[in-house]
Amino acid sequence: MSRQLNIQVPPGVKVPPRHPDAPAIGKLLGSHNLDCYGCGPDHPAGLHLVAYAGESMSITAQFTVTDLHQGAPGLAHGGLLSCAFDEALGKLMWLVREPAVTGKLETSFLTPVPVGSTLFINAEITGQEGRKIYTRAEGRIGSDNGVLAVEAAAIFIVVPMEHFIKHASEEFKGVLKDRRDLSIDTEFEINP
Repeated sequence: MSRQLNIQVPPGVKVPPRHPDAPAIGKLLGSHNLDCYGCGPDHPAGLHLVAYAGESMSITAQFTVTDLHQGAPGLAHGGLLSCAFDEALGKLMWLVREPAVTGKLETSFLTPVPVGSTLFINAEITGQEGRKIYTRAEGRIGSDNGVLAVEAAAIFIVVPMEHFIKHASEEFKGVLKDRRDLSIDTEFEINP
């Protein structure tokens, strides 16, 4: 990945170990909830991003740009691409088994992403310092070896699960309270 992004891991900060209960390599990572704009399968205009656990501290993800995702005619909206990277980078939290929120997100757009194309995203955790988890990703058009279109970096902040319970709808509050063990074997997950 290039070094043109400003978010960098501070010197001496190390990559955290993969949690013993992290999903196995190749396992499909669940959605936050069925109506999540980024990864929920039931959101009518959502990204429907799918992600899989990768090796070490990485994940792979992909989504197809539809007419509902365009900005300029025939091209993905830049803010929507940032949303896709926020979603993919957030999926990395499955590997450390920590609930976290986006603290800072930076994207660099290298080439337009046409409607109808699939963006393949490779993301990794690059370090952890206290509650800050540093991440990076790149997105390529058409395949893992396609044209590099977008790069991103983010800092996620580990928060207590109560953060999600406090802001959840009544429907999800009971589910979340029962899921404090952060098991992945449930229909609803919040940055597990």
